[in-house]
Amino acid sequence: MADLHSINDAINKRAGRKLLPSILVSLLLLTLIFGSIYLQPLLFLALICVVIMLGVRELTHAYRTGGIELPDLPIMAASLIILLASWFGDTEGLAVSTGLIIPILMFLLLLISQKDFIKRSTSAVFSVFYLAVLGGFILLLANDPEGGERILALVILIACNDTFAYFAGVIFGKHKMAPSISPKKSWEGLIGGLVASLIGGALIFHNTFDVAWYIGSAIGLMTVVTATCGDLIESAIKRDLAIKDMSNLLPGHGGIMDRLDSALFTAPAVWFAFELINRYL
Repeated sequence: MADLHSINDAINKRAGRKLLPSILVSLLLLTLIFGSIYLQPLLFLALICVVIMLGVRELTHAYRTGGIELPDLPIMAASLIILLASWFGDTEGLAVSTGLIIPILMFLLLLISQKDFIKRSTSAVFSVFYLAVLGGFILLLANDPEGGERILALVILIACNDTFAYFAGVIFGKHKMAPSISPKKSWEGLIGGLVASLIGGALIFHNTFDVAWYIGSAIGLMTVVTATCGDLIESAIKRDLAIKDMSNLLPGHGGIMDRLDSALFTAPAVWFAFELINRYL
């Protein structure tokens, strides 16, 4: 028993997180995602809205830690309006609500305080764009006759990259990819995620959407780029604000933002891929 504990501690130390809680949380999140979208799509809308609101709260708290004072409620309200407009108004709703809400939010922040206005307003606009506008593409994927299958494709693509990049990095990782931003990310991990995403993309798009396997692999390759960029950008935010995790809400994962980073950057790209498939194939 002591040997098992020693092995588990060694794995956790090498991985940089506790694996068992991380796996259990991942399974719970998958149950909520697919349980809601297949049971009632409006439940999925509610789930995403709650998740994005939690993300906004984490980000504004992180800003305050870094010396940028922002009110939670106006940014949460702006984000919620954009998300609802994306669901009920499709791409037009996303675009129009973004164009209307952001100037209103900036003026509201000016009314609240003129101090550090540029810093505060740009941070607030970044929060809304990062979470609500990019997150709106998750809802655009879901609010479709094939919404469940599209979300399944998104989850599989992200999981292939994140999971296999993680384990390949833990086992083989020696060459750091971006040590000044994310010290644990390695080129070996990137290759592991790439191989898995090429295979996963080919399988999910060929078997579920009757698309040629090489197109699915190309989308898998795209996912590696977007998910990695999303992860690096979120790591850069944390490093810039001098914090380790956005929060400790999810055991073994950190905060909501630590789970959203890949999805926020990948959802628009996958949505665009489906638009190209529908138009030209």
